[in-house]
Amino acid sequence: MRLSRFFRHRKESDPLASSDIQSVSRSHVGRFRTLNEDRILDRPDSRLWAIADGMGGHVNGSLAAETVIAHLGGLPQVQEPAAIRAAIEAANGSILEQAGGKSGTTIIALKIFDDCARIWWAGDSRAYRLRDGKVDLLTRDHSLVQELVEVGEIAADEAAGHPRANVITRALGIASSIDLDVREIEVRAGDLLLLCSDGLSRSFVSDDLRNEEPIDAMADRLLRNALERDGRDNISFVLVKA
Repeated sequence: MRLSRFFRHRKESDPLASSDIQSVSRSHVGRFRTLNEDRILDRPDSRLWAIADGMGGHVNGSLAAETVIAHLGGLPQVQEPAAIRAAIEAANGSILEQAGGKSGTTIIALKIFDDCARIWWAGDSRAYRLRDGKVDLLTRDHSLVQELVEVGEIAADEAAGHPRANVITRALGIASSIDLDVREIEVRAGDLLLLCSDGLSRSFVSDDLRNEEPIDAMADRLLRNALERDGRDNISFVLVKA
């Protein structure tokens, strides 16, 4: 695997390399469901985080989510990018073997190195970054409504309320190979990163992320807002402060 410019130009003196990474996570069944099929990996010691959203309506969606989180959580503290991808691919095979294509899960995983991070994802779980007061969406949903937006059949603000908003186009456990998207980003001290399932992103607005607030308090407020604004689905997220 060719290393990008972020890895080639890594400096041992970079302030992020010695900074303390903080993270908090929350997961809630939501206001109407009785089963939480979301699973979270929150490993600040390894600088590795992930959200898996088991596919509702499928057999053992929670088991599929648990499987990929277990594969990622079983990695040693120091991982190369290839090891994380291999763990996700191995989880895909395990889910397919166990459920024969009748169970699936989204996945989004974040690994921070010294001065950069990589994000791997399949499905509609998302990553956002707050930097200098500006919130950026770092991922593209693998969903039917996203495709409809991109071809101009519906407007972006119609996506969340679309009757087929829950239809995703990529997931683990559905086919023998998994098409993962990967993005590499620069990470600076002070950046705030959010990984979340669609139970949060469906009602998320950029003003929900605030750097002046302790991340524990922000996590409580994010969960409260998601429950009050929507709450139809399981709600899971991780906040990571560099």
